[in-house]
Amino acid sequence: MILWDIFVLFTRVALFSWGGGPASLALMQRECVDAGWVDSAEFADAVALGNALPGPIAPQVSAYVGYKLAGIWGAVAAAGGTVLPTTILMLVMVVAFFGVKDLPALKAMITAVRPVVIGLLLWTAYDMAASVFGAKKLGWSDGLVQGWDKAVIALVSFGLLTFTTINPVFVILGAAVLGLILYR
Repeated sequence: MILWDIFVLFTRVALFSWGGGPASLALMQRECVDAGWVDSAEFADAVALGNALPGPIAPQVSAYVGYKLAGIWGAVAAAGGTVLPTTILMLVMVVAFFGVKDLPALKAMITAVRPVVIGLLLWTAYDMAASVFGAKKLGWSDGLVQGWDKAVIALVSFGLLTFTTINPVFVILGAAVLGLILYR
């Protein structure tokens, strides 16, 4: 029964989130935390691990949660729920989309949905930051004071990714090495 519950939850997340894998993380986090399957810190760990690996983030994070709940088959159910329904829907929609892509009503809807995706990503970053810096327990000012080192890492990473052409993989690997040095 838990495998079915895992599949259904991740199918629901996949079908009701807009903007691709990263944008689905906000809804995925809310659903998984509300179900009591992970807390915000565990979800942040899943996202960090998923970002350290090649490939799409949503199936990776869902597999992490599924594995925690039910081992290998839980990971398969979670990744399947994340990928299969939306892949089938995408195949159907691609065929239909090319027939209606220039309709003004469709263009208007897409124009309004795009900024929502940004809001979802910002909310996910905010919630993860609160978990990483300890702001949920300590409040933002105390959390940033105690987690100043993590704030510096986040800001340097943001700066490198925004103002250079460095591949994110190297930023992640650099942070992992730094973690081995500083937090061991």
